[in-house]
Amino acid sequence: MPSQRSSKRKPKDEASENEEKKKRFHASGPRPMWSGTITFGLVSLPVNLYPANRAKPVSMRMVDRDGTPLARRYFCEKEGRTLDHDELIRGYEVEKDEFVVVEDRELESLAPEKSQEIDLKRFVGLDEIDPMYFERAYFMTPDKGVTKAYRLLASSMEASERAGVATFVMRGKEYLVAIIADKGILRAETLRFADEIRSPADIDLPEEHAPEKRRVKAMEKAIAALSHEMLEREALQDLQSQRIVERAEEKLAKGEDVVALEEVSSEPDVEPEQGGEVIDLMQVLKQSLTEGRPPEQESRNVKASRKSADKRDSPDTDSKAKAKRSTGKKASGDGKAPPRRKRRPAELERLSRDELYERAQKLDVPGRSRMSKAELVEAIANAG
Repeated sequence: MPSQRSSKRKPKDEASENEEKKKRFHASGPRPMWSGTITFGLVSLPVNLYPANRAKPVSMRMVDRDGTPLARRYFCEKEGRTLDHDELIRGYEVEKDEFVVVEDRELESLAPEKSQEIDLKRFVGLDEIDPMYFERAYFMTPDKGVTKAYRLLASSMEASERAGVATFVMRGKEYLVAIIADKGILRAETLRFADEIRSPADIDLPEEHAPEKRRVKAMEKAIAALSHEMLEREALQDLQSQRIVERAEEKLAKGEDVVALEEVSSEPDVEPEQGGEVIDLMQVLKQSLTEGRPPEQESRNVKASRKSADKRDSPDTDSKAKAKRSTGKKASGDGKAPPRRKRRPAELERLSRDELYERAQKLDVPGRSRMSKAELVEAIANAG
């Protein structure tokens, strides 16, 4: 049974509360979404793609009144039961309530050819791209040893006020992308396709007519009175999310409506993907531009050194090592060594999900299209 917390939290200083809040709402830092090469003419520039925007700081999860997290399930109205994942298939609706089934193997055959290149074959003026086409922004960082070429490309594009337009494949999907240079940094903007944009005629806007001159002058005067030289960052704050956080913190401090499960079911041992640590994006860019070193390589080095330090600092490391040498096996309740877990090859851990999926496809691993990166690593290791 769940129990409600009635005791108030101990007061914390402002610095520690801010640090705790930062960890809570930005626990997952930016990670490279794609690694490949920008090419045009004789230029070949290896880059890494990082998301330029974070997820919303406030995420409300559905729970029951006892605080138990709820999960979504697919329900069959005809049979009156919940379906398992392996019972689900995809269908394209051609008429109302009439579908054409498209199987996974067909989707695999129709998928774009895997590529790690962004081949720039067209440059257009920045003012030629309507902002309505912009979908999502990414920062591009140079790979090791190409910092000078990166800076040259960025400065040349910025001086010419042009953007490179191309297509590329990321995580099995083909995207239209615009490469834009801004203040010495390359940014990739994925674009919506033409058929995704509505025209004014589609939504029946009123016909254009010439307004009265006196009304135009009055409107211009009102706009001038509220005009600012620049858009302050404070004007872009998400005030609603801040109010929700403040309310939740207030209720938590008073012990109101706080529920917690006494027993939490054990979750499967899934190794998190690389890049989950908190990273300052500007620091990533500065480091990459200064040293020409891939950020993810530095992240792995930091993790390895921290792991080694934790192992050295562990108080019972020496005693465990001595016990292992004297007995020749790990201690357990019945005197038997527990079964050794199969280690995952390090080379698999370094591959992207697309590369892992391609290997799983060659090995004919069942259910590969629905697997996470960690699951693909495990499945390939077992199949091999």
